[in-house]
Formats: sequence, structure tokens, C-alpha cells
Amino acid sequence: MKKAVIYILCAVIAFFCAYNNIFGTVDKTVEDVLYHNPGNVNGKIRIIKIDDRTMNELGDYTTWDRSIHAQLVDTLNASEDIKPAVIGFDVLFSSDNNNEADRYFAEVCAESGNVVTGFSYIFSKDIVTDENGNLYINELYAEDKVMPYKDLMNATEQGFVNAILDEKDSIIRTGFIYFDEEDGTRTKALSAAMYEKYMATIGEEPVYPTDDSVFGFRYTGDPQDYENISMIDVLNGTVPPEAFDDCIVFVGAYAAGMMDSYFVPIDRGDQMYGVEIHANILQAIMEGKTLNAIPRWADGIIAAVIVVLLMAVCEKLSVIKTIAVCGVAVIAKLGAGLLLFNAGYSWNNLVAVLMAVLVAVYYTALHYYRARAAKASIEKAFSKYVAPQVVSEIAKTGTYELKLGGENRNVAVLFVDIRGFTPLSESLEPEQVVDILNSYLELTTSCIFRHGGTLDKFIGDATMAVFNAPFDTEDYVYKAVLAAWDIVQGGNKIEEQFVERYGKHVGFGVGVNCGPAVVGNIGCDFRMDYTAIGDTVNTAARLEANAPRGTVYISNTVYEQVKDRITVEEVGEIPLKGKSKGVFVYSITGINDYEG
Repeated sequence: MKKAVIYILCAVIAFFCAYNNIFGTVDKTVEDVLYHNPGNVNGKIRIIKIDDRTMNELGDYTTWDRSIHAQLVDTLNASEDIKPAVIGFDVLFSSDNNNEADRYFAEVCAESGNVVTGFSYIFSKDIVTDENGNLYINELYAEDKVMPYKDLMNATEQGFVNAILDEKDSIIRTGFIYFDEEDGTRTKALSAAMYEKYMATIGEEPVYPTDDSVFGFRYTGDPQDYENISMIDVLNGTVPPEAFDDCIVFVGAYAAGMMDSYFVPIDRGDQMYGVEIHANILQAIMEGKTLNAIPRWADGIIAAVIVVLLMAVCEKLSVIKTIAVCGVAVIAKLGAGLLLFNAGYSWNNLVAVLMAVLVAVYYTALHYYRARAAKASIEKAFSKYVAPQVVSEIAKTGTYELKLGGENRNVAVLFVDIRGFTPLSESLEPEQVVDILNSYLELTTSCIFRHGGTLDKFIGDATMAVFNAPFDTEDYVYKAVLAAWDIVQGGNKIEEQFVERYGKHVGFGVGVNCGPAVVGNIGCDFRMDYTAIGDTVNTAARLEANAPRGTVYISNTVYEQVKDRITVEEVGEIPLKGKSKGVFVYSITGINDYEG
């Protein structure tokens, strides 16, 4: 249930983010960088540029009279058989000086019949009412427009030159085909007007790739990609008119001082002149390079499905596989975005990509948390068996696992139990018995842990410990002897308390043996014990069973390894139950140079 809630919550978040396009500008930036790549520009589209060279020859553009433009049109249309299909001016000719140059320019354009001049709308935002009486903000309210002077307007067709800048980052990603004015008049953009005139010249009907007035489009040319010729080279004959035969010719600013350059998605390092943008829009119209946005609800569903699928798949994967799967998902999403982009569709990439990254981060963190929790669980389990310093070392190495199986190890085994515990428990109240037993177990456990032993198990009133398992312990036989000695000495102290409290004597017998044993987790997957088994263990148990109250019995094997550091009394060879041959036994009487 909890997992389902998390899945649903993540799906809702992904849908909400994609549907509302909350990363809109960043997403567009990603699309610009990854998908907007230059292509093959149309050789029919050429640009005559009003550049610095031209102005160095003819003077600053603001000082020109229109006879210069008339000379350009006249030069390009010098031959009836060899001339451009259409000439479009991305320049405003608004002022009417009513002089000979203005009239001459209008007459030349009228005679040529292939000129489109630009005009500009003055757009603003306005609150308007739709046909249903609802108020909305009209982002493109035509407050006014700047048209060519009257004679030129009568002599040419017009197209508006306005660009649409993204409000967030001022990059031009969309273009106009037409604009409907308040009175119902439909005007065409410069590129659309030139496209229609070109199609009429070649005798074909114009076919637009979209019915929308404003459309997203894919750029084909980088800055300077379209063939561009300095205007002065056309006027002085360096470039002959034949170079523009049957072409679509734009005339526009190519000088920084003319303030007609903009940021575009295809080359974010450079600005592109407005005339080049019109050329890109025209080619997009001619070749159907529109960008249609996938519906927002579809974006939302795609993002939600991706995040749910990733979460379901990554739930049981390792960290490396999780990162790999999410990485593949990111690449696949961006790759699908490229395919759709080239097919003319734009969709939200960033939400799904970010969700895939978050899924990778989430499950990496979850795996880390689970690993930490498992580690803590195992440490807790081991802390019941071994000394804290051993647990600390285990945590550092991280080399342990709780799994079934054993290994052959040389170990020292210690057994201890309370002498006469059964008759003792029968003569005391249950609470008193528990108090004695807890004090005894606390003593034996602390002594075992103090010397690095592993607490194997409690067997009634008996305690079993193993030294040198599960990890190697230096001088483990001697440490087992020290633990046994501390248990006996500690028993003498608590015995005084029990005599005072309950009037009962409590003593311990201890046995220590060393040798090979099988050590490991024995049982089944859902219930296992860490223990040691073998003859070494059995002998230790028999030694403890024979040890009198307050005595530590050790085998000859133990004695041989620690004899220089202890004092003993020989007990001699004693028969042990279950063994055909007796074991030579020693009773420890002291530990050399040991204060306990």
C-alpha cells in the first residue's frame, strides 16, 4: 500500500510538472542545444546585405535617399528573362519625403512587379473579451503599424517584419505566417508574402505546413550560412544580376549598428540578423519544417508513465543497475525527442529526464539506507555474540554476512555453569532465582566480551563461549583462560552478596579446551545459531562438568600453550563421558602478572 502511494504521488508530480511546463525555458534551452542543428540551406534563397562595406562606400544608411534602393531593384531586374523571382526588403520605408528619389523607387518597384516591402506592427498587451464574454490577455494587440509611404505601398506588396521573442530568454523560436487585425483584415508576414509571390512565379499554389498564424519552426541555416552578397558588389557590377536569376532575394541589415540582430536557438554563441531569420522562416514554410507542440496532457502522461515504470523496474535492482537503467531511460527519452523534433514535433524533455535522475538518486539512497539498516541489524545480532570491539572491527571491514554454512577453525572453547543450581532454584522464590541467574549471566558475558570472546549460547544455567571465531583473535587461548579466571574470581565476589541476600552459596565451575572445530551459522534461513561443534567443544563441556565449585579446569592442550603465564595444580588424567581415552587435566591456581 505504501509503495502504491509513493508511485501515485510521483506520477502526479511528474504529470503536474510536465502539464504545466514548469521548466519551460530550461526545457527549450535543452532542446536548442541538442536538436537545433544546421542543415542544407536552400540555394534559391539569397541575401543582399546592407553591411559596413556598403555604408563605407555610400555613407551611413540613415543618409541614403531611395534612389539607391531603386538602383538595386533596377539592376536586379535589368533583363526580363533573367531576374529574381521575388525581392523582399526587410527594411522600413515609412517616411514620405515626397521627392524625386521616393517616386523613382516606387516607379521602379511597380514596373518590376516582383518586390515585397516590409512594414511593422507596434504590438502591446491588452485585456480583451472573447466571443463568450470571458476576459483574457491578448499578447499581440496591434496598437499601430508602420507602413511604407503611400506611393511605394501602391507599387508593391507588403509583409510585416515583426519577430516573436520568447518572453523568458528573448530567443526567436516562432514565426508569423499571417496576422488578423481587429477589423478582420488579414496581413501576411514578409516571409509568407515572399513565399506566395515565389509560388505564383513558378505557377504553383502555395501550401502551408500549418494553419496557425504563429508557428514554431526548425532553423536550417546558421548565421552567415545563406549565400549573402554585399549590396555594393551588386550595385557596382562585381556580382552580376545573373547570380540572382529565379531566386528569392532578401535585402536587409547586416551591420551591428543597424540594431537588427537577435538570439536564436541554432547558434547560441552568436546573434543572427533579422533578414537571416526571415530566410530561415521562409525555408521552414517551403520545406514543412514546422514544430508542433505535443499536447500538454500527453506530455504529462508520458512523464508519469516513465517515472512509474522506472520505479517499478529499479525497485529490486542494484545501485549500478539502477543508475544504468535510469541512464538508458534518459538517453532513450532524449533520443525519442530528437526523432520527434526531426519529424516536426516538440515535447517536454526535461521533466521526464529530471524524474529519471531523481529515481536514480532515490533508489541509490534507498539502497544505501537498506544496506545501512541491514548492516545495523547484523551488527546488533553480532553484538549479542561477540565483544563490542569485535563488532566495531566487523563494521569497519564489512566482510561478514549472516548466512548458513561453517568453516574449520582452531578455537578455544569455554563452558561455565552454576554448581547446584537445580536444588538452589527449588529452595528460592522465582524472583530470587531470576536475580541470581541474571547476575551470573551478566558476569559471564562481561568476562567473555572483555577478552574478545564470542558468546555462543546460554544452555539453562550454563554458558558457552568461543574464542578465535568468527574472526582471528591474537593469543586467543590465553584470552579464554583469562576469561575463565575472571569468571571464577567474579563469582567469589557475587557469592558473598547472595549469601547476605538469600543465605545461599553460589559457585561456578569452568572448563576450557582448544583445538579444531566447525564454526558457523547452523540451522535454516529463518532460524539459525552461530555456534561451534566437534570434539573440542565436547571435551570443554566435559571439563566444565567435572570442575568443582570455584575451579577452572583446562586440558593439557591448553596448558601447553599458556603454561609459562599461569600456575596450576595437576589434577591428572580423568575419564570423560563419551571418550574412550582420558584427558590430562590441570586446575588453574593463578595467572602470572595479572591483576584482573
